[in-house]
Formats: sequence, structure tokens, C-alpha cells
Amino acid sequence: MRTIALVAMYTALMAGANPALAGNEALMDLRDGDMKKLVIHETPQSTTDASFQLEDDGGTATLADYQGKYVLVNFWATWCAPCRKEMPQINALQKEFGGDDFEVLTIATGRNSPTGIVKFFEEAGIDSLPRHQDPKQAVASQMGIFGLPITVILNPEGKEIARLRGDATWDSDSAKSIIKALIDRRTEG
Repeated sequence: MRTIALVAMYTALMAGANPALAGNEALMDLRDGDMKKLVIHETPQSTTDASFQLEDDGGTATLADYQGKYVLVNFWATWCAPCRKEMPQINALQKEFGGDDFEVLTIATGRNSPTGIVKFFEEAGIDSLPRHQDPKQAVASQMGIFGLPITVILNPEGKEIARLRGDATWDSDSAKSIIKALIDRRTEG
């Protein structure tokens, strides 16, 4: 009996000592279907300071420019069939949740012509996502993006807190619940 009480006390202390870990456990419980592929890190991981090209003005940005909100970063390519399949779903996620607390950032990595990206976005009805590019794969390689699509979630401090390799149903109830929980965490914190 004493052992059970000590285990319960230890568990409570650990959850209190690391509220982020307790919050991550809650996120893990929301994963269902192909969202079970979403790996939620125990501790936030550093990203990169490499720059990528902004869609229209030819300027550059880094992931640090998006700090202050949760960011879902989708690495994709026009030639990648699973990327093309999930892009409308990611667009729907941005339409539903995008704002001050959450944003979807899409980065076409490798060889992708700007004309081809525009054509695909028009054909697929993608109207709420940026058309940023990482043509030399500087961001992708420093983030360990090998194979596409890969989606990472960054916390408001710009650290990676989760990663999903391969495609997923990003407009599923599970994905929406995870994004809503992150937004709620941000607005409550």
C-alpha cells in the first residue's frame, strides 16, 4: 500500500514539475487513425536558422520569424503524390484555425518551379497557404527532412514539439483536436 502511495505521489510531482510533459500526454491521447504517426517530443527541439524564399517578393525568412504562435510546417514538393493529396486538407486546417495563435507554413523543398506551384495551388483550390520555397534544401537538410511529406509542429518559442513523417489526414477530427488543444494551451498560458 505504501508503494502505491509513493508511486502516486511521484507521478503527481513529476507532472507538476513538468507541465509541458503532462500536456504532451494529453496531446498523445488525441492521436487517432493516421495521426498516430505524429511523434510528440518529450522536450522541445531546436530547429534551424537557415532561410527560405518567400513566395512573391523574392525575400527570405527563417522559422524564427514565425515565433509567437504554434506553427505547422509542411515540407512538400510538386512532384510528390502524397504531398499533393494532403495539401487541400492542410489548406482546410489553415482556414479553420489560422490566426494569432496558429499558422500553417508550407515550404516546397528542392526543385519546384514557382509556376508549377502556382498551377497546382490553382488546380487544387489551395487559397490559404503560402507558396514558400527551399530550393537548395538548406532548411530541410538542417531539420532532418529526408523524404516527403514531413510535417513538424513548432511551439510559440520556435522549437519543434512534434513531427509526422508521411502523409496524414490533416482535416480529420483527430488532427483538429490536436490543433485546438495547442491553441487552447496558448490562450490559457
